[in-house]
Amino acid sequence: MVSDHDHPTRGLELGYARVSTTKQSLERQLDALTATGIPLDRIYTDKKTGTSIDRDGLTALLGYARASDTIVVHTLDRIGRNLREVLNLVHDLSERGIGVRSLADPLPINTTDDGMGRIAFLLLALFAEMERTFTAERAAHARAVAEAHDRRVGRPIAHPADKIEYARLLKAQGRSLGEISTKTGIPKTSLHRYLADEVSAPGGAS
Repeated sequence: MVSDHDHPTRGLELGYARVSTTKQSLERQLDALTATGIPLDRIYTDKKTGTSIDRDGLTALLGYARASDTIVVHTLDRIGRNLREVLNLVHDLSERGIGVRSLADPLPINTTDDGMGRIAFLLLALFAEMERTFTAERAAHARAVAEAHDRRVGRPIAHPADKIEYARLLKAQGRSLGEISTKTGIPKTSLHRYLADEVSAPGGAS
């Protein structure tokens, strides 16, 4: 890989390849990148499972790239773990004047292009925003349906309300958790939660 002081004034195409496990091979991605004319010393790689975009190869690439450069990848998913992460990174690069181009996506991406490559990327951004909206709408609908049927949204209570109230009454009488568990049939681990909820609730015992 080249260093900062080797960067020419004109725009460069810089390659990036990544596989998510050490058992996978970079060969297909490298072959595709070199076939476009990018020399190996301008291709940055990562070959491990990444928990964030802070991978060594990608970090080095982002540090080296300059305005008017283009980062070339086999497919756009190589530069992020999910669509939102990819879009954020491409947006940040665009702010720096750096383009992104993919080679093998169903609609090849090229953010420096005013034609189909740019339109394809804008469609990806639109789909990501639509999915975020649909997810929020589905969650709101589920809450509305549950409320209409007087049901709680979230994890159901594992024990009947009358038993929980009985447990709280026994607790107020000074009974031990062991006694309360025996009388109600509620395990001690659950009793801790129910009785703690009573203490933390407004107007609960102190």
